[in-house]
Amino acid sequence: QVQLVESGGGLVQAGGSLRLSCSASGRTFSTYAVGWFRRAPGKDREFVAAISWSGGDPFYADSVKGRFIISRDNAKNTVYLQMNSLKPEDTAVYYCAAATDLYSDYAMYDYWGQGTQVTVSS
Repeated sequence: QVQLVESGGGLVQAGGSLRLSCSASGRTFSTYAVGWFRRAPGKDREFVAAISWSGGDPFYADSVKGRFIISRDNAKNTVYLQMNSLKPEDTAVYYCAAATDLYSDYAMYDYWGQGTQVTVSS
């Protein structure tokens, strides 16, 4: 079992930055790939970024490429999402999730956090 808890969300002006954290419990966390997803009001859940168990092979949705950076520290059981040059359209609840391999399909993820709200004002 893996339990995930997101933190770091908040209100920021357009152009600003936030860093989200996904803290995990469970000794096997370091063997899981981790993805970040988001859901804006009235929209479907959207893939944002994912990273392999080793911290390699990060990949991103086109909408955030060049602005967001995903990283992980397995010694701290934590995955980060550094979000720069934020836009109002980035406003959403952000979720982290764990899977046995790298996927952009949310259905392939086994464990989910409760989400953290990110609001970007114009």
